Amino acid sequence: MQELTGWGRTAPTVAHVAAPSTVTDVSRFVAESGSRGVIVRGLGRSYGDAAQNAGGLVLRLGAFDEIGPVDPETGLVTCGAGVSLDRLLREVLPRGWFVPVTPGTRQVSLGGAVAADVHGKNHHRDGSLSAHVAALTLVDGRGVVRRLTPSDDLFWSVPGGMGLTGVVLEVTLRLIRVESSLMQVDTTRTGSLDETMAVLAESDRTSRYTVAWVDCLARGSARGRGVVTAGDHATSEQAGEHAGGQTRGSLSRALGRRPLPAPPWAPSGALNLVTVGLFNEAYHRRAPRATRRSLEGVGTFFHPLDVVDGWNRIYGSRGFVQHQFAVEDPECVRRVVGRLSDRRAPTFLCVLKRLGPAGRGPLSFPSPGWTLAVDLPVSDSLGDLLDELDADVLASGGRVYLAKDSRLRPESVALMYPRLDEWRSLRDELDPEHVFQSDLSRRLNL
Repeated sequence: MQELTGWGRTAPTVAHVAAPSTVTDVSRFVAESGSRGVIVRGLGRSYGDAAQNAGGLVLRLGAFDEIGPVDPETGLVTCGAGVSLDRLLREVLPRGWFVPVTPGTRQVSLGGAVAADVHGKNHHRDGSLSAHVAALTLVDGRGVVRRLTPSDDLFWSVPGGMGLTGVVLEVTLRLIRVESSLMQVDTTRTGSLDETMAVLAESDRTSRYTVAWVDCLARGSARGRGVVTAGDHATSEQAGEHAGGQTRGSLSRALGRRPLPAPPWAPSGALNLVTVGLFNEAYHRRAPRATRRSLEGVGTFFHPLDVVDGWNRIYGSRGFVQHQFAVEDPECVRRVVGRLSDRRAPTFLCVLKRLGPAGRGPLSFPSPGWTLAVDLPVSDSLGDLLDELDADVLASGGRVYLAKDSRLRPESVALMYPRLDEWRSLRDELDPEHVFQSDLSRRLNL
């Protein structure tokens, strides 16, 4: 038995953990799982309880780590579900390939990324990860191995399904070509939330990747001030002109060296109004007054937090919650930032992005408009604040990301995800006995 938590380090539960090494082992574990069922756990980066299964079985697929050859014409590569995005990038980037979509960390498994249907800074251009998956192989609830493609309706139960439709064994992914391991990045400091949103929307029209950091502690006319970064993959010519001629082979600078360890513990309350306020002020002032163009390694641009191993521990023993929602109405974003500012919620990680059209998966999170993600240390008053945010998001027709959730009310899910019953019908075809279970699925009555 092993105690497990999500990345937020809240609500620990105990489960049996197994590490199958063959497809036969996986099928056997599925067939022999008891009344509490089975769920797969990747690298533990779901913030809440999606990869926990109290009293049941949890599978780790680290042995499924093969990376096949990349087709030079199509960019297709077939990988085991246990391969991390970090390892995949270190394998393919020197050969001129990059993953089509990456979340804010490389320390996620490919299978987990598909199950959460991760999105990145390029959703407004390229959609979420499932749009680039050509096929996947999974073990269903009967222990049967299936190969699914996007032409099969059952395929679309997997992206966003949080592992509740089968054990993904391998994924065929369509990579994109790049000429270097550098990004050409424009950085702009903004003075208010309106300016932040306007600059971000304008950047979407010119750049493949865009994101904004928002200061949720600033008040008055400066409320929602931020830093907008917009980037594109640098060409070989651009890379050769700067940074000492760095090309795609210079991985130590592009993806970073071994991450620094976080402190083994941090006192609860270390992130407070004073410390977060000082960080926010320094970060905002560090950004240029006028738009500045620079070259950065892909690691710095896409995965800045990966430089610290176990950074989630800085929130202290009580842990933290990430609240991420998607909504079309910009006024909802303004109200949420206003609530966070008025309540003096100590957050230094508040990220705003634009989203493009929704994907085909019934439980895929992204929908057109805006998405705001905010990290909040656990406190006695946090639940009331998050209930307020959920009510506003619901009233505005928005939704919360299940991969980040740890406390959503079950009655809210069907309202946020109107295609839930469609997903349940597909799930029932793959798993009629509901073998695949998790703390999240029980909490939300999925």
